[in-house]
Amino acid sequence: MVQAPGIPQGCHGDSYLQGKDSNMDKQRRKELQQRYKEMKTYMGVYQITNVATGKTFISTCPNLKNRWLTLRMQLDMGRHANSQLQRDWSELGEDSFTYQVIEEKEVTEDTDTRWELRQMEKAWLEKLQPYGDRGYNKPPRD
Repeated sequence: MVQAPGIPQGCHGDSYLQGKDSNMDKQRRKELQQRYKEMKTYMGVYQITNVATGKTFISTCPNLKNRWLTLRMQLDMGRHANSQLQRDWSELGEDSFTYQVIEEKEVTEDTDTRWELRQMEKAWLEKLQPYGDRGYNKPPRD
C-alpha cells in the first residue's frame, strides 16, 4: 500500500481524517459551550398590544431571547393559554398586534428569578391595569 503524503505511517486516509475532525469538533463544541455560558440572559416583563382595540396582555419570562418568536408560534397554532388573546389573534391576525419588552433585568447566579419576575409583573399589572375592556389579564384575587 502506498502511503499518501502528509498522512502518518499506519493511518489510512479517512479514519485518520475523521479522528482529526472529531478532535476539532470536540474543541469547537467546548468553545461554543463556553460562549453560551458567557452569554448574558435577560428576564423581564413583556406586553402584547392589540392595536385595533388597545387591549394589552402583560406577562413575564425568565429568558426573553426569542420570546416573541415562541409566542407567535403558540398563537398561530391556536395554543396560547389566554383564550381571549387567542381568539382576537385568530380573528384579527398577527398584523394587529405588537410586542414590547417593558422591563428587563440581567439574570445572574444570585437572582431569585421567580420572586423577581413576580415583583416585576405585579408592579406593571398595578400600573397598567390590563383588565376587562383594557386588557387580556385576569384581575388579581383579593
